[in-house]
Amino acid sequence: MSDVTQRTLQLIRNGIGGQDSPGAREVGTAGQSSVELLDAYSRAVMSVVDGIGPAVVSIAAATRSKKNVEPEKDAAGSGVIFAPDGYILTNDHVVQGAKQLFVSLTNGTTHEAAMVGTDPATDLAVIRADAANLPFATLGESASLRVGQLVIAIGNPFGFQSTVSTGVVSALGRALRSREGRLIENIIQHTAPLNPGNSGGPLVDSRCRVVGMNTAIILGAQGIGFSIPSDTAKWVVSQLLTLGRVRRGSLGIAAQQRPLSRRAARSFNLSQASVVEVLSVTRGGPAAQGGMRKGDLIIALNGADITNVDLLQKFLADWPIGKPVTVSVLRVQERLEIGITPAEAGARE
Repeated sequence: MSDVTQRTLQLIRNGIGGQDSPGAREVGTAGQSSVELLDAYSRAVMSVVDGIGPAVVSIAAATRSKKNVEPEKDAAGSGVIFAPDGYILTNDHVVQGAKQLFVSLTNGTTHEAAMVGTDPATDLAVIRADAANLPFATLGESASLRVGQLVIAIGNPFGFQSTVSTGVVSALGRALRSREGRLIENIIQHTAPLNPGNSGGPLVDSRCRVVGMNTAIILGAQGIGFSIPSDTAKWVVSQLLTLGRVRRGSLGIAAQQRPLSRRAARSFNLSQASVVEVLSVTRGGPAAQGGMRKGDLIIALNGADITNVDLLQKFLADWPIGKPVTVSVLRVQERLEIGITPAEAGARE
C-alpha cells in the first residue's frame, strides 16, 4: 500500500472521536433571548460553511468523449474532499459510466479526477483529483446523531455552487434500495432541502463533522431528504482504498421471500411468518458445495431468524468471508443444518 493511502486511512481513523474541524464552535443557549438564539444559530451555520465549504466540490462526469474534442460534461453532482491529497467521497450514481471526471473547487480551480472505486450497493464512490494540499473535511460518527439535531447540507444543486441548506434530523434507521436492489441500512432522514445536484454532497453537524452523504430525495415531497451515514461511508472508503472494491459474502444462490405455512410452522415449532426460498444454486458455489438444493427454505443463519432476502444479505455483509456459517433449512418434511463457507460476492467460485 502506498504511503499516500496509508496517510489517508489514518486520517479516516482519526476522524472517529477526533478533534473538531477548524471553524467549529460550541453555541450555548441557556438564558438567551430569541434574537440571541437566532444569532447563535446563524453563527453555528456560518461556522460550518467556513469550515467545510472549501472541501465541497462540484463534480462533472463526461460520459462521451472524442479525440481532439472537449469532452461533453453531461452529468453533475457534488462531493467532499476527505484527505488533502485529493481523495473525494461522492455518490456512485454521480460518477457511474464516466469516461472523464472533473472537480471544481470553491477557489475557482478545476482539476481532472480519476476513479478509485465504487460501491453501487451503498451508492458511494471514491475519486481522486489530480491536486495536493487541498482543504478537507472530517468524517464524523453518525451513530451519535439524535432526532431533532441541527444538520447542514452543502452541495451544488442545478449547478449553483456551494449552496447551503439547513434542517434537522427527522428519523434514524431508515432503509432505501440501491440501484442494484440491495437494501441500504441506517439511512438518515432529514429536513435540509435537497435538489438534483446535491447528490454526493455532505450532511454536516454543528461541529463541522460530516455525518452523512446526501443521496436521495422524494420527488414532489418537501422536507424529506436522505443521507448515507458517515459510519457506513468510512467502512466503504477503507475497503475501496485498500482493495479497490467492497468485499461482501455470498452463498451462491438466487432466492426470494415466501410465506411459511401454518402447518410447517407448527411442525417445526417456528414463530416466523416467512422464510427465504432457494430458487437456484450456483454450480460449484458455496451453497452447492455445502449440499443446498433448489427449493430449500432458509429459516435461520447461525440461529438468527431469516425471514427475507434483506436479512440474508445483511447477515452476509457483516459475516467474515471464508468463515463457515450454519444454515438452517426446511427440505420437504425435515429440518437440516447445513455448513456453508461464504465466498466473496462476484468472485469466481
